[in-house]
Formats: sequence, C-alpha cells, structure tokens
Amino acid sequence: MILIATPARLSTASSTFDDEFKARLHWSAQIDAGIEQRVADILADVRARGDAAVLDYTARFDGLPAASMAELELTQTELKLAFDGLPVVQRDALQAATVRVRSYHEAQRKASGESWSYLDADGTLLGQKVTPLDRVGIYVPGGKAAYPSSVLMNAIPAHVAGVGEIIMVVPTPKGEKNMLVLAAAYVAGVTRAFTIGGAQAVAALAYGTATVPKVDKITGPGNAYVASAKKRVFGVVGIDMIAGPSEILVLADGSTPPDWVAMDLFSQAEHDELAQSILLCPDAGYIDQVQASINRLLPDMPRREIIAKSLNGRGALILTRSMEEACEISNTIAPEHLEISSREPHRWEPLLRHAGAIFLGAYTSESLGDYCAGPNHVLPTSGTARFSSPLGVYDFQKRSSLIEVSEQGAQVLGKIASVLALGEGLQAHARAAEMRLTPPADGK
Repeated sequence: MILIATPARLSTASSTFDDEFKARLHWSAQIDAGIEQRVADILADVRARGDAAVLDYTARFDGLPAASMAELELTQTELKLAFDGLPVVQRDALQAATVRVRSYHEAQRKASGESWSYLDADGTLLGQKVTPLDRVGIYVPGGKAAYPSSVLMNAIPAHVAGVGEIIMVVPTPKGEKNMLVLAAAYVAGVTRAFTIGGAQAVAALAYGTATVPKVDKITGPGNAYVASAKKRVFGVVGIDMIAGPSEILVLADGSTPPDWVAMDLFSQAEHDELAQSILLCPDAGYIDQVQASINRLLPDMPRREIIAKSLNGRGALILTRSMEEACEISNTIAPEHLEISSREPHRWEPLLRHAGAIFLGAYTSESLGDYCAGPNHVLPTSGTARFSSPLGVYDFQKRSSLIEVSEQGAQVLGKIASVLALGEGLQAHARAAEMRLTPPADGK
C-alpha cells in the first residue's frame, strides 16, 4: 500500500478560508469521560492504599509484577551503570546536551530568579525573597517511546533552581528499561527514580506513599491518563501545564530547501496522529515544492504511517498574501514551535507575539531545540502560548514578599490602611494599624 500525505491546501484569498482554517485548527482538549472516571478511581485508591495500590496498577497496566516498591526503585548505582554502559557517542551527546541545557537555565536563574529588596524614603524595606521548592516530581513518558531529553529538560532546571530532591517516575512496560533514560537521570542529578507510570504514579507523587515521597510540584508530559491525573491533583500539588498534541508552524519565504521544511513538518507529525504541522507561505510555487518533497521523503520514514495520518488529518499548507499576513495568522494560532524559515528572520520576529519557542533562520530546525540547543523543550500547546511560558527555573521556585515597615513608615501607612480597612468594615484591621501610630506629644 502506498501511503499518501496531502495536508489541506488553503489560501487566505479564499472566501471560505476562515471556516476551513478554524476547522483544521480545532482540537478538543476535553478528556474522555471514561478516562476521567478511571483516573478518579485510581487516585482515590492510591490515596487510600498507597504502595499496595501502586503495585497493583503497575502489574495490571505495565505488566510489571513486583512484591514490593523496592523492586520498582532505581538505585543511583543502576543509573550510573546505565550511563557507563552506553556507547561513547551516546555518552558524549548526553553530556554535551546536559552542559548546554544547564548553561541556559543558569543564565535564566541569574536574570530572573534572584531575591531583591530596597528601602523607600521613610526607611521601609520592601522586596521579594526567591526560594526553591523542597521536592519535585518529574514524569517521564515510557512505553511506545522513551524520552531521555524529557529527563534533561525537567530535571536540570529544577536542579539549577536549587530544588532539594528530584523524584523521577517512568513507566517500564514489562520491565523494559531504556538505558538512555536512566543515564539521563544520572547526569541530570535525579535524586530517586521509580519504574511506575500512569495516573497511579501521579497520585503517588501528589499524595505520597510509604515509599514514594510526597512532592510539591509535578512536571513533565504524559498520555491522557497522566494529563487528567495532573489536572485533578492540582491544588494538592503544583503542576506545570496540561499539554495537548505537539505542534509546529513554519513561516517560509521560499528561500529554504523544500526538503528541509518537509522534514521539519514530519518532525512533529511523527509524534502522534493528533500532532499538527502547518506551513504558511506567500509563494504558491514553493508550497508545490514542499508537497513534492513530502511525497518523495515520506516512504523512507520509519514512522510514515503516523506522519501520514497526522498530515492528512490536521496538517495544512496555507498560501498567504504576504509574510506580514502569515505572522498575523501565526499569532492567532499561538503555536508550540514556530520556525521562521526565512533569509531575514529578524525582520519578522518582532511581529510575532505568541509562541512557545521561536526558531530563527533556515538552519535552526525545531529538533535542535528538542534536544540540545539549551532552552527548554517543555512548551505550551493548543494556543496556550497566548498566556503561558516554557518550563524554566522559575517553575521550580516560589516568591515570598518581604515587608519591614519602619516606625516612621508606620505613621504614613497606618493612616492609609485604617481608612481603607474601615471602609471595608474590618475594624480589627484598622485598629491593628492604628496601634502602631505614635501618640501626639501633648497626648491628644
């Protein structure tokens, strides 16, 4: 059977473009009601029975029976052995990526993650104290695919932020462990690691068990069960985001080799049938060339069936009137990954307001950002880049306000607070402020 991938061909000049475009963009973030109920049951069971429930679900869902949680915990020795056993080329790549990701997040911490304070005119100290979270949990997907890069992107910024303990959970169906994932945990500084996954792993991290420590925040991607579980435990713990299918949007002016753009579209389509790959370009002839490249390159891709389903179901090649219009459409989409495949990427970048990550120039493939460029690859999806940011050091820190009012400052602030508190009908608030006021010298 010959696979065919024909992303929708749209034109902004068409009178039906808006409707066609919205239909292509639509993706429901609503989780199946059946999944929601099963997840609720799993969370309640783990909360009630702890380790015993985690063992039961790990045996049932991952085909990994264990008599105790000790059999599901990966020791630091095992993580180091995994690293030492890798081929030299993989060890070198893992270490090089680690250095780049750590360097970026250290720069991020210096730029935005330091405590600060100042004294105002009356001697009152005001400021902010930045402190790391005590313990975080990172969820690393397993099963159909393994993602050592996810270990680096979640553990390294936590480590740089100063988090005391980093607890990793990763499913290992039928006990099959990915050595690159274990090695990544070793080089990234993971404190403890467990071979558990799914909603039961999220529950164990959120509520704590006799073996798995309760964490303050859970980060990392997962399937629909993991996403539902993270949503349900939010409030008990913090979470990073609810991630949808992966997305790439390429803004092209026709100057990049069409094979490169086709492969960039493939790079997200191969994740998942629901992933979305879109090309925006004002050159109809160039769009034809990209389609020809798709046709020629697809048969050689190992994940060609997934790529074809993704491109046929959610992909689009859109002819725009101009690059300026392409930028406006991009802002409407607010994509996870945004490539500016242009001779003048810095000309268009100022027009782009919403994206998880922006990749400038023909040589900056999205895949470099996934693995080793340095910035985090955990990014907002499904249009949430309009109000969300990539995972970073700031996700593993919290901020406390600092206020130290001087006696002189209390004379000014106390009167203001008293008036406002009385206006709200809160007399104790007003009295507390008034008690700090210095009585007049004559006692009146």
